[in-house]
Amino acid sequence: MDKGKFTADFSKTAADYARHRAGYPDWLFERLMRRGLVRPGLRALDLATGTGYLARGLAQRGLRVTALDVAPEMIEAAKALDAAQGLAIDYVVGKAEETGLATAAFDLVTAACCWHWFDRPKASAEILRLLKPGGWLVICAQNWFPLGDNVVARTEAIVQRHNPKWPFGGLDGMTPGAVRDLRAAGFQSIESFSVDFEIPYSHEGWRGRMRASAGVSGSLAADQVKAFDEELADMLTREFPQPPLAVTHCLYAAFGRKA
Repeated sequence: MDKGKFTADFSKTAADYARHRAGYPDWLFERLMRRGLVRPGLRALDLATGTGYLARGLAQRGLRVTALDVAPEMIEAAKALDAAQGLAIDYVVGKAEETGLATAAFDLVTAACCWHWFDRPKASAEILRLLKPGGWLVICAQNWFPLGDNVVARTEAIVQRHNPKWPFGGLDGMTPGAVRDLRAAGFQSIESFSVDFEIPYSHEGWRGRMRASAGVSGSLAADQVKAFDEELADMLTREFPQPPLAVTHCLYAAFGRKA
């Protein structure tokens, strides 16, 4: 299936997404801070923020953060998580390609685990409008890593049985094409990196993380989600009986500067 024709409704995933999705590791923010992209006092915009995991990491480090998403349900879940941590983030309902926000208002724009959903030329043009001269765009993705017969590969096989139209298995949700997009849009000083690491999940946590994904709750009916979840639970009990599960992920990041 053409990845561009696959759609998902993340409003249906908000509860599981808020409860079970792992946040971004501290070392990602530390690396961006060492590079000078993340500093206290900067104005940042997080596109397609979901439940705000990247936005909160920026706010915790002293940035003034605005976060945008098309799903009000995700924003409400994000606000609840912010309140629990005593953080203040401004939220806007809108699309990355047409935000309605002020020109040259931001020092930093971020797009985490979402770049593949955008009309990328339009989003790039909008981001260039939003950034101040010298401002940065950071595109990143934190994707589970199917390898051999690990728990990710076994889980993806179940997703495919219940949702054959899902096109993002096998690390296809990653964004190595981001460098090409940054160059095409005219960004400068472009860099990228990737790091493989493990995130621990309980059986319940991994089931919730998978329900929150585009290929499950984001695009299946409730009865199909239930059937998927039951099959996944059975597979985990039989084949990976001793949690926590060490789920390998690959974090990819690319960034470029507006002239």
